[in-house]
Amino acid sequence: MDKIRCMVVDDEPLAIEILEEYINKVPWLSFVGSFDKGVEAIEYINKNTIDLLFLDIQMPDLSGIQVAQLIGKKCNVIFTTAYNQYAVVGFELEAKDYLLKPISFERFLKSVQRIKGSQEPLQKETDDFVFVKTEYKTKKIRLSDILYIEGMKDYLRIVTPTEKIMILQSFSKLLPTLPSNRFSRVHKSFVIALDAIDIIEKSKVKIKEQWIPIGESYKEGFLNEIQRRTV
Repeated sequence: MDKIRCMVVDDEPLAIEILEEYINKVPWLSFVGSFDKGVEAIEYINKNTIDLLFLDIQMPDLSGIQVAQLIGKKCNVIFTTAYNQYAVVGFELEAKDYLLKPISFERFLKSVQRIKGSQEPLQKETDDFVFVKTEYKTKKIRLSDILYIEGMKDYLRIVTPTEKIMILQSFSKLLPTLPSNRFSRVHKSFVIALDAIDIIEKSKVKIKEQWIPIGESYKEGFLNEIQRRTV
C-alpha cells in the first residue's frame, strides 16, 4: 500500500511540530510539509497530490473553514482546533475527523486509522434484545424497536414506536448491554438508536416527531460516528 501523503496547516509552530512527530511515528503515513498560511497551502494543494490535510481552524489570513471550502474534495481533511464549537461545521464540510487540542497520539492514531480504512471492527452482537424490569415484571424489548432512551432522575424511559416503558435503572448500568454500533449517547439525558435518526440539524437530532438535543460534551464523538457512516 502506498503511504498516505500528509500535510499540516497551522499558524502555531508547536502544533505543526507535534503533528509532524506523530505522522513520522506511523509507518504508512508520509509527512510532505507544512504551511502557516491558508493561501500558500491552497496553492500547494492545487499543484501537488495530498491525501490527508491536518487543518487548523483559527488562522489569521484564511480560516481553516475557508480553506476547506476552497479546496473542495481534493484531499481528506482532519480539522485540528482548541475550540469545540466548530464540530457541526466540520461535519457539514464532510471532514473526516475533528481533533481537539491538545491532541494525544492515541487520539491521532485512531483518527488516521479511520482514513486508512483499518478501524477496529464494530462490536459483535450476540442478542437482538434486552430484558428490563418494569414494575413487578421482567419485559423483553427488541433492540430494533428502541427509538431512544430518556433519563428521568432515577428512572429511564425507553421509547419504542408503540409504547413508553419506565424502568428503575441508570444509564451506567444499561449502556453496557447495548451494542455501541447501534446506540449512541448524545446528551446526559438521552441515548438514541442510530438507525432511528431521521434528521441531524446543528445541535439536535430528529427521531419520528421528537427533537433530541446534542450535548456539547457528546457532540464530537457522535458526529465522528455519523461521519464514518456518511457516503
